[in-house]
Amino acid sequence: MDLKLKDVAELLNVSEVTIRRWISDSKIPYYRLHNQFRFSRSEIENWVLSWKQEGEFSPFSDDEHGKERLGTQQFGLYRAIHKGGVYSSIPGDTKEEVICAAMKLIAQDLHLDAEVITELLLDREKLMPTALANGVAVPHTRDFLLQESFDVIAVVFPERPIDYGALDGKPTDILFFLFACDDKRHLHLLAKLAHLSSKPENLRFLRKHPSKQELLNYIKSWEGKLKMASREEPAFSRI
Repeated sequence: MDLKLKDVAELLNVSEVTIRRWISDSKIPYYRLHNQFRFSRSEIENWVLSWKQEGEFSPFSDDEHGKERLGTQQFGLYRAIHKGGVYSSIPGDTKEEVICAAMKLIAQDLHLDAEVITELLLDREKLMPTALANGVAVPHTRDFLLQESFDVIAVVFPERPIDYGALDGKPTDILFFLFACDDKRHLHLLAKLAHLSSKPENLRFLRKHPSKQELLNYIKSWEGKLKMASREEPAFSRI
């Protein structure tokens, strides 16, 4: 599927000027068609997943947040986790087993078909592992969108770390199951999860296996800091 520059800006919740700057700096995959910039939807998603976690570029770095307005998605992660939940000590020795075990619980709480969603999630893993780095993965599928006006993120802690096929070779012990209601919010939340997982202090907190309320309090504070950063500097003032 071809995306225009405007489409990508909306999906990532940044300005078209910022997208052009990333193109100029060779930070985002693109191609030209009839002298216009075009983007592959799957390449953009894989690009988000492949961001390295130790100081590598991310459009959701604090610096970029100083340039962009997050709008209605400022507390999108908080709201999605509030609609979801926290699931600890999920059994399984492989990612397939953990995904299956977790989805039985998640699907029941969300009134979804566990078998269908699990199959879609595993099909996505066959295309490309949804592991980020530093022990974090984001199981998701573009072939399923919630028929609701809200998004859901279920946070899963396996009984033991599992091999998830991560590029850094590290076992995975934190999983964010992402279910969005539209493409824009799907990619925005995916990007924000990648940014959250890039910070060592966030990973240390997550590995304490917090309760849902403890996690919500932490995420609200974290997103609030990003919100304050976006207000400290007018949009585009440093472009």
